[in-house]
Amino acid sequence: MRRIRIKGVNDMKEYAFGIDLGGTTAKVGLFTTSGKLLEKWEVSTDTSNNGAHILENLAAAVQQKMQEKGLSADEVEGVGLGVPGPVLDSSIVPIVCANLGGWGNRNVSIELSELLGGIRVLVGNDANVAALGEIWMGAAQGCRSAVMVTLGTGVGGGVIVNGKVIDGAHGAGGEIGHITVNPHETAVCGCGKRGCLEQYSSATGVVRCMKKLLEENPEVDCVLRGKEFEAKDVFDAARSGDALAAREVEEMSNTLGMALANIASTTDPEMFLVGGGVARAGDVLFDPLVKHFKEYAFRSCRETPIKSASLGNDAGIYGAVRLIVGE
Repeated sequence: MRRIRIKGVNDMKEYAFGIDLGGTTAKVGLFTTSGKLLEKWEVSTDTSNNGAHILENLAAAVQQKMQEKGLSADEVEGVGLGVPGPVLDSSIVPIVCANLGGWGNRNVSIELSELLGGIRVLVGNDANVAALGEIWMGAAQGCRSAVMVTLGTGVGGGVIVNGKVIDGAHGAGGEIGHITVNPHETAVCGCGKRGCLEQYSSATGVVRCMKKLLEENPEVDCVLRGKEFEAKDVFDAARSGDALAAREVEEMSNTLGMALANIASTTDPEMFLVGGGVARAGDVLFDPLVKHFKEYAFRSCRETPIKSASLGNDAGIYGAVRLIVGE
């Protein structure tokens, strides 16, 4: 665990970049070091060849923007990067990341800094970084203890207790997506385990479970049958009254609510924040999620609020910059 210390304004360069690396795309933001987002964009995540080109592509995205804006390295305080896996010492990704095609086992800070001509790079777990963003500029401002859950390609978690990010002894603090929620699952998670929360409550998991429901219930009408669909389509169908899609949302929110209730008994946060693309489903997700959380939660934790992360999908890039300006 390490404390975040804000540098004095006079010690700091004017700009910083924040990157939120996901399994499908990387979100990139150009910020002032006071926390103002100037511009944001996305680049595709190339997971081919075990992710061999990931860092090259991220460096190119930053350098192209610097060239476009006429920025020199002397004006850039650094680049913060959130990655979907454990991180040690704000630098090292010690294992292969489940959603990045075999990428990992490297000192990301050094490698990306070299590609950027020596610009300082700090790295954090994506959900921890998103939690930092929400505490810095988002829904958890003023909180000392909060848990952030990101529902995207995978499921991540960021745990902050008494103002400190819980990294853990192995960099795996907050790996909420790999809590076992079904010991009887036969399908294998990207991490190599079976029955992980990520297999049910991520965007990928929602699609997987919806397809399984369709296969197991061939006689039930469903607007998604015979179509290619994404997690958003499942929630939209449930909102429109499709019974089978509603069943999937109910099962998914039940599983997630149980996991959050168990986390509440461990860390007792002031609030839970839910972010990532799946969280944009809104009430069709949050209403059953809150219901199931209260069913499973210990009495003292039962009224813990579960809120949508106010920075939305930008939480990760805000938090990545927070790594840089708060070092």
